[in-house]
Amino acid sequence: MTTPPKARRDDSEIKPGPVVLDDISKQIIEQLQEDGRKPYAAIGKAVGLSEAAVRQRVQRLLDAGVMQIVAVTDPLTLGFPRQALIGITCEGDLETVAGELSAIDEIDYVVLTAGSFDVIVEVVCGGDTHLLEILGKIRAIPTVRATESFVYLKLKKQTYSWGTR
Repeated sequence: MTTPPKARRDDSEIKPGPVVLDDISKQIIEQLQEDGRKPYAAIGKAVGLSEAAVRQRVQRLLDAGVMQIVAVTDPLTLGFPRQALIGITCEGDLETVAGELSAIDEIDYVVLTAGSFDVIVEVVCGGDTHLLEILGKIRAIPTVRATESFVYLKLKKQTYSWGTR
């Protein structure tokens, strides 16, 4: 589950209430998901709007926080062959732990959870030795009590099409 690096919002940035997308906005998002650099004129032709109308809609979607346009890299091609989810059990204030975890460069995803783990993080690293170093950083946080690692063997599906289908 590789997500766009450093491009996500935290909960403090999420606006209350869901944004309702009409079919045209969904089609615009789908066009950008296929190619984030697709010209507005080409998108307009595909969805039946002018270039200016597409530009305005895209700006509204960006301003509302509905979407972001980012480059998603492939860790394997950049020399990062090891990815893992790490479930973390801790005590004390979870927001504080989440903040400390977020400060670790190799961690690209931090979520507070309900269930067996208090926090789940995703890491992208250079190999098993690097993963051990990251686990050491995580376990050095005073309120972390336990970790459980789920090493990725093969990525079968990755999509960013939430809310458009």
